Amino acid sequence: MSHARLCLHVFLFTAPLLVAADMDQPLTPREQKLLARIDTMEQRLAALEARLGPAASVAPDTPKPVQASSAVAPADAKRFEPAGGFLADTTFNMTLDGYYGYNFNQPVGRINLLRAYDVLSNSFSLNQATMVIERAPDVEAGRRFGMRVDLQYGQATETLQGSAANEPRPQVYRPVFQAYGTYILPVGSGLTVDFGKWASALGIENNYTKDQMNYSRSYLFNFLPFYHFGFRSSYNVSKWLNLSYWLVNGVQQSEDFNGNKSQALLLTVKPSSKVAFNVNYYTGNEGRDTLPALNPGIPTLPTQPGLSNVLLPTLGDRLHIYDSYVTWNLNSKVTLAAEADYVTHRIEPISAHVAAGAAYARYQFAPKFALSGRAEYFSDRGGLFSGTTQALKEATLTFDYLPVEGFLMRSEWRRDFSNRPFFLGDATGLLKNEQTTATLGLVWWFGRKTGGW
Repeated sequence: MSHARLCLHVFLFTAPLLVAADMDQPLTPREQKLLARIDTMEQRLAALEARLGPAASVAPDTPKPVQASSAVAPADAKRFEPAGGFLADTTFNMTLDGYYGYNFNQPVGRINLLRAYDVLSNSFSLNQATMVIERAPDVEAGRRFGMRVDLQYGQATETLQGSAANEPRPQVYRPVFQAYGTYILPVGSGLTVDFGKWASALGIENNYTKDQMNYSRSYLFNFLPFYHFGFRSSYNVSKWLNLSYWLVNGVQQSEDFNGNKSQALLLTVKPSSKVAFNVNYYTGNEGRDTLPALNPGIPTLPTQPGLSNVLLPTLGDRLHIYDSYVTWNLNSKVTLAAEADYVTHRIEPISAHVAAGAAYARYQFAPKFALSGRAEYFSDRGGLFSGTTQALKEATLTFDYLPVEGFLMRSEWRRDFSNRPFFLGDATGLLKNEQTTATLGLVWWFGRKTGGW
């Protein structure tokens, strides 16, 4: 029994006796026995304290007072974990991408044809403003799940996900560029499965300008899928080989055009830390089976606006994409890359195809300065990309200046060619075989996310 508890018992026993003594009343036989027991207990306590020393005055089960400067115990820290503890592994990232471009054709409407992002001439323009929120899985920390959301606004949003040619109801998903959840199954080295909407891995270029060699995007980026919605899985067969499989609605379809699902098989080979080689195959039926009804006002059905039950004739429609690209970091200053694609799209009885390739080179001649170049050839048979059969070429030269990490200035010269009059001129109906542009791009970003976004 602890000293504190013993004192409590002594108090409970002696309190009535003290009261009786104060009132000058004789003690009863029972009270006399209690006093005798108390004397015995006090003698035993004195002997115990003499044997154990001063340490006996603090009982083992009595909590010690915590000093103001004492650290919180790990168990308490977990129990009373602040919000920042949960968000410690979550990154909040933002980027702002704007530009001024000038088209020397002085085209009608100030329109740059065949551009994905830098679509206007002689105009200060917002390419995109984006917020990326991500909590990636961390198996070592015991967390097999994760999530990512990219919210995007600006001209690039209209290019990536604002076209009624792809989306039955583009207005529903337009600001949401990516939104997917992840779970890593405990299978072998870890089978990663995602569900939701994600940026396509077809083609070497992607959405965020800061991660690209050039400011403008290639024909191939503008032609290949921007995103998909559905399931994707990824598995590291070895340290140099990764396999991925997708089951999706289709090309740029947050909502499916039809009841058919498209599929893709992707192979990534990394024979060394400096070389990465990708071979991808995508196929699916991409034809519509309903008539678009974009924001029709009062719904014709008791359902959400824009949904339609007007059926279209079902045609044989099969898309095949053969995509491959390689990146080679020759050394700390030189990066080389190349891409080759072959695409066929058959809509009975018409068949069209695209054969295209691009070459890239980047030289980092100082920590803050770099020079990049791109050359591209694009054979558009049947007008899959440009709406007419033609052979397109473009050459791009981009100069980078990075004053500080998180702010990038890019100046770019680009010239587009066609084997037929195609690009807009300075008068209505006037078409030219070429288009030359000069662009200044300004990109800001911040956040704890590392590597490419």
